[in-house]
Amino acid sequence: MKLTTVTQLTLDGVVQGNGGASDEDRRNGFERGGWALGRGDDETRELITRTYQRADAFLFGRRTYDLFFRSWGTVDQMRAHPIGVALEQAPKYVASTTLTDPAWSGTTVLPAARPAGLAAAIGELKAKPGGELQVHGSGTLVRWLLANDLVDELVLTVVPVVLGQGERLFPADGPDLALDLLESRVDSRGVTTQVLRPAGRPQYPATA
Repeated sequence: MKLTTVTQLTLDGVVQGNGGASDEDRRNGFERGGWALGRGDDETRELITRTYQRADAFLFGRRTYDLFFRSWGTVDQMRAHPIGVALEQAPKYVASTTLTDPAWSGTTVLPAARPAGLAAAIGELKAKPGGELQVHGSGTLVRWLLANDLVDELVLTVVPVVLGQGERLFPADGPDLALDLLESRVDSRGVTTQVLRPAGRPQYPATA
């Protein structure tokens, strides 16, 4: 399976609190949640729905898994939505050091205490027959996957807003990464969606 990360972020790279700030976010002083709500047009919402529907399996970090379960996994109206149906029907994997008895049916916990063990488990998932293993949200996990060369494609949905605070997808002191652009679109409200493929390290001009 191809491992695809799907991320909503701001122009300044923030991924935190796109649908609203959780209690955990607020404890850390984050007060600008909900910045992605209602920002895309109908075509973008349809594109997001189709993205979920094409997944053969989902992989989450623990916090995103909990947020998704409390919404898409338990709220009747959201469970009936095509995204909720896709999440319910596909296998779900969550990387966690603490989750032992997941309440969401179809969930398998991948122990994350040993990074080498987690990398091997994800490698086994990618080797399974199928089209796409998707990671939604899960910023900490996405950064780890990129650092370990486990990502095949990135889908970035960029909302035209500068937040000025919050957790960013690409840290200031992170590894460098070259990307090839596969697809790009912009909707009527200025929300852009880019599909990118990791392409090794960037090339830098030689110093004189």
